[in-house]
Amino acid sequence: MKALTRLGQRRYPVQGGYTTEQARELALLSRALGRQVGLVIDRQGKVDMVIVGDPASILIPELPRGRGAAGRLRGIRLMHTHLSPDGLSQEDLMDMLFLRLDSVSVLTVNDYGDPVSFQSGHLLPPNADSKPYRIHPMTAWDRVDIDFNAEAVSLEEELGRVLSEASEAGDSPRAILVSVSPLPRAIQETHIEELRELARSAGIVVTGTLIQRVADIHPRHILGKGKLTELEILALQGQASLIIFDGELTPAQLNSLSEVTERKVLDRTQLILDIFAQRATTRAGKLQVEMAQLKYTQPRLVGKNRAMDRLMGGIGGRGPGETKLETDRRRIRERIAKIKKELDGLRQQRAFTRARRARQGLPVAALVGYTNAGKSTLLNALTRSEVLAEDKLFATLDPTTRRLRFPEEHELVLADTVGFIRNLPKELTEAFQATLEELEAADLLLHVADASHPELDRQIAAVDGILADMELNEVPRVLILNKWDRLEDEMRDILRDRWPDALPISAETRDSLNVLSRCIENTIHWETTANIEITGPMPKVY
Repeated sequence: MKALTRLGQRRYPVQGGYTTEQARELALLSRALGRQVGLVIDRQGKVDMVIVGDPASILIPELPRGRGAAGRLRGIRLMHTHLSPDGLSQEDLMDMLFLRLDSVSVLTVNDYGDPVSFQSGHLLPPNADSKPYRIHPMTAWDRVDIDFNAEAVSLEEELGRVLSEASEAGDSPRAILVSVSPLPRAIQETHIEELRELARSAGIVVTGTLIQRVADIHPRHILGKGKLTELEILALQGQASLIIFDGELTPAQLNSLSEVTERKVLDRTQLILDIFAQRATTRAGKLQVEMAQLKYTQPRLVGKNRAMDRLMGGIGGRGPGETKLETDRRRIRERIAKIKKELDGLRQQRAFTRARRARQGLPVAALVGYTNAGKSTLLNALTRSEVLAEDKLFATLDPTTRRLRFPEEHELVLADTVGFIRNLPKELTEAFQATLEELEAADLLLHVADASHPELDRQIAAVDGILADMELNEVPRVLILNKWDRLEDEMRDILRDRWPDALPISAETRDSLNVLSRCIENTIHWETTANIEITGPMPKVY
């Protein structure tokens, strides 16, 4: 123990890494213990930590958080012994990679406790065409001539330059997208593309993707060490600060991933919640987003960090009291209850508005469909409005209603609703029930689908499933295949055969809008209606 303490009290030169006496002492102690011994050394040569491993490996305990900016290294290096002639192992290099160490080096020791050879490695600036690290060749232990500080400073300057170039290209956060699933790779690729669109809607730049097909998803680690290494290399090369997983991660999985990377880890639900938070403009929308976020956060407070388990003190909190974790949970429950009460009030206001429309004899047609299918563009074209319509997922969040007048002096209310998406997070389904109440009062559902999307079948099925869950199967519905102008003739024939009763249109052409208007007018049951003659084929209502 005294020898280990003495090791930790010494200062080690940055040029060469050690003195002859220090190398001999480290090697002799390692052989006497029959274990690897490691020193964590800062840039002033001070030993921050002494680590004793087993004969074949060494485990680095939890280290302090990194040094600020993403382009900086941790400011410490690891030097340790090997009781064999082998140089740096893959595990050594992965520790350097994940912990962003200045460098990692190994001193080999023979059976007599003498130092033999020395080898070191360090990270390299991002380059997709090369490995993310450099390994120096093995050299005699007393012929080491490396200035570790100069090497680390030079690397940080290069990392900073790469980051500056990335910032000049845009200040948006950068992310790696990950899919781990038992589904076929082709389906995973389409899911990753949708996740890419979600990231774009959130203002995130995607710099790489990782797909792994597994029979069963590991309940804790998700990815094996090899894939985690590949992921970290992708993140380094793309200077990504975010890792986004397709699907929903459990609290255990989030904790496990956060242990091996200092990058922020998100899942698909968190990404969607973030988009909703950006897009909510009305009081109801903001409350619904907040409630969804709280419901997502509540079960993930468990074991979030040790600080959350400290006991409260002070006036009113003396004695056993309640833990910080319990306090957080109670506050979330109280806030959710308050939001529900406020949403109930807003729901009553909307119910009053719907009742007033009903008394006026105004029927309601609601636009529904997968996100980014063109619902808002269609609303603007039909009613000459200026509702926000962007080529992004969830461009519309808050419900919008406009009056639509027909030549026969008929009027109806046309409602635009939030877009649907596959595997809609349950927190959002519950929180946005008030938003979707417009659908319950609808006399006609206009199911808008993007005819040009490669996942058209699955998108239509996803919307049909959500409408079925909401018990809206009895409401008359028209399937509208939007963006028809983007299709080749061959694909148009295929879709006509697949959905013969659908209405093909383009929201940007007047002829299509006229056909759609006649369809709506013919389908709605007006209270006082003259017989309307429709020219041309009419789609059936299903």
